[in-house]
Amino acid sequence: MNVVLSKPKPLREPKALDLEPIRIELTRARIMARAWSETIPETRRTGHAARFARAALEIFAEEVAPGVKLSPPFANTKGKLDATAEQLADSMGRIAAALPITEGCNALTSLYTTLLPGKERSSLGAFYTPAALTQRLLDLATEGGVDWKTARVLDPASGGGAFLLEAAARMRASLAGSEPAFILAQLGTRLSGMELDPHAASLSQAALEISLADLAWASGRDVPVFVKVCDTLEEQAHAIYDLVVGNPPYGRIQLTAAQRARYARSLYGHANLYGVFTDIALRWTRPGGVIAYLTPTSVLGGQYYAALRKLLAEEAPPVAIDFVHARKGVFEDVLQETLLALYQKGGARTRFQVHYLNVDSERQARLTKNGKVGLPADATAPWLAPREPAHVALIAAAEDLPSRLADWGYEVSTGPLVWNRFKPQMRARAGRGLHPLIWAEAVTADGRFVFRADKKNHAPFFKPEKGDEWLVVDRSCVLVQRTTAKEQQRRLIAAELSQEFIETHGGVVVENHLNMVRAVGAPKVSPAAVAAVLNSETIDQVFRCISGSVAVSAFELEAIPLPPASAMAPIEQLVRRGATRAAIEKALRDAYGLKA
Repeated sequence: MNVVLSKPKPLREPKALDLEPIRIELTRARIMARAWSETIPETRRTGHAARFARAALEIFAEEVAPGVKLSPPFANTKGKLDATAEQLADSMGRIAAALPITEGCNALTSLYTTLLPGKERSSLGAFYTPAALTQRLLDLATEGGVDWKTARVLDPASGGGAFLLEAAARMRASLAGSEPAFILAQLGTRLSGMELDPHAASLSQAALEISLADLAWASGRDVPVFVKVCDTLEEQAHAIYDLVVGNPPYGRIQLTAAQRARYARSLYGHANLYGVFTDIALRWTRPGGVIAYLTPTSVLGGQYYAALRKLLAEEAPPVAIDFVHARKGVFEDVLQETLLALYQKGGARTRFQVHYLNVDSERQARLTKNGKVGLPADATAPWLAPREPAHVALIAAAEDLPSRLADWGYEVSTGPLVWNRFKPQMRARAGRGLHPLIWAEAVTADGRFVFRADKKNHAPFFKPEKGDEWLVVDRSCVLVQRTTAKEQQRRLIAAELSQEFIETHGGVVVENHLNMVRAVGAPKVSPAAVAAVLNSETIDQVFRCISGSVAVSAFELEAIPLPPASAMAPIEQLVRRGATRAAIEKALRDAYGLKA
C-alpha cells in the first residue's frame, strides 16, 4: 500500500499559454524514447518499457507530490535501465511535472504503450486514448444521466488509466467541500478498473495515487487500490455499475470453447475483442445504467458485428454517437475509423442523436450536433447514420427505401479463385481449354471492364482441372473491387462483365479480390444499370454510411438501400443511350427524393 510521508505540493494548473513549449519538448523526448526502445531486442522490450515508464512516473511523483510513496508494481521486471535511458526517463518525468496533473500522468503512463513491440501492442489492443476523446466520452456519459456524486464506474480494460483518472477527477469535483477521507472512501467504493497487463495496471494505479496524494495526506489514509489485475473475460459479472466506460481492445481473439459458449449471443464468425468487451459491458451495467465506449465504425455495418448489433438493440439501444474526424497527424497511433457511442441498458429503442467531433489536437475538439436517426427493423442489418453533415439528407432519404439488391433480382458473392492455391494452373498466354482470369485491376477507376493482368504474379489465363467447374463463371455479372485505399475518391468501383465477353471465351474465372453481383433468375434491373448505380456518387456516399473500413463486403453491398425496381426505368433509358454520369446521377437523386 502507498504511504504518504509528507505533505505534497498543492496541485497547480499552469496557464495554457505556458504549456505548448512543454508539450513540444515532451513530444520530442517521447520520440527519443521510442527510438531507444527499438534498440532493445523484442523479447526484452516489454520489461524495459515498464521500467522506463515507472522511472519517469516516480520522478514525476517526486516533483508534484513530494513524499508520496507509490505502491510497488503489480509485476516485477528483471534488469535495469542503462544510464542513457535513466537520464531520459528522469527528464521526461520533470518535463511532465510542469503540466496539469492528469495530463502529466496520462503522458507518462501511455509511455509504456508507446514503447511496446508492435506485435504485442496489437495482441493486447493497447493503444493510447487522446485526452479529447476521453473527456468527450465522459461528457456523453454525463449527458446520458450519470451523476458523478453517486455513480459507480467501471473500466473493464483500463490500460494506462486514462478513463479512471478522468472519472476520479469528476467524482472528486462533484464532492468538493466534503471531508478528504469521505472523498477517498467514495472513490474507493465506486471506481474500479480491470486490466490483464500487470504493468499497465501498476502504472494506472500509481497515477491515481499521485493525483489523489493531497487527499491521502489530508486524511491520513491510503489511496485505495482501484485496479484489479485479471482476465476480464473470466470475471463473474455483477450488474451494479451506473457507467461502464472505456476504449476496449480491438482485434481477433481465439476464445476457448467455454468462452465461446459464454459469449455466443454476441458472436458471428470470428470473435473480435471489441465485441466480446461490449457483451461484457452489458453484463456489468445495471438496468438504466449506460455504456460509453470508444468504438470502431465497422461495428455499425460489418457482418461480424451482426449478432452484437442485435444484442445491443434488444438490451441497450444507442442513445447517441459521435463520429470522430481527426486532423491528419493529431494521433500518435494510426487508429481505425472511430466513433464514440453511448448505450442505455434497458432503454427504449428510439431514434438516437448523432454528433461530429472534429479533433484539432490531442486535447482539443469541436462538437457539431446533428439530427437523429433510427435503427433498422432488422437490427442485424447495418445501422445507417450520416458520417458527416453532408450525409444527413441522403440518409434521411435512404431510411425510407425498402429495396435492396435482392429485390432487384441479384445476390452478391466473392470471386471464387484464391489464386495462391492454384498457382500451377495459371498461364501467361491464351490456349486451348484456358479461361480468362479476372483480377481486380480489370475494373478501372472510371467503371469500365478492361481485361488485363498488370500486377506481379497476376497471370491472365487459367486452366481448370477436373472438378474445377465451380470456378468458371458463365453468366454476366457486375464486378466490384473488394478493397480500396482510404485516400481513393470513391469506395465503390464497379464494372459490368458482359455476356458477350464470357461467351467469346467460353467462361471466365474471377479472383477473390472482386465481388460478383449476379442475377438470380430474370433480374428486374439490367446489369449495366446496376453497375451505373454502384458507380454513382450517391450510392458511394450511402455505402460510406454503412461500411467502416476500406473493405467492400458482400454483406454490406447487399444492405445498400435502393429505389424500387419500378423507379429504375429512367435510369435504364439513360444507360442504354450512353448518357453522362451527371445525367444518371441526377436521375438517381430524383429516385431518392433528393434535390439535384
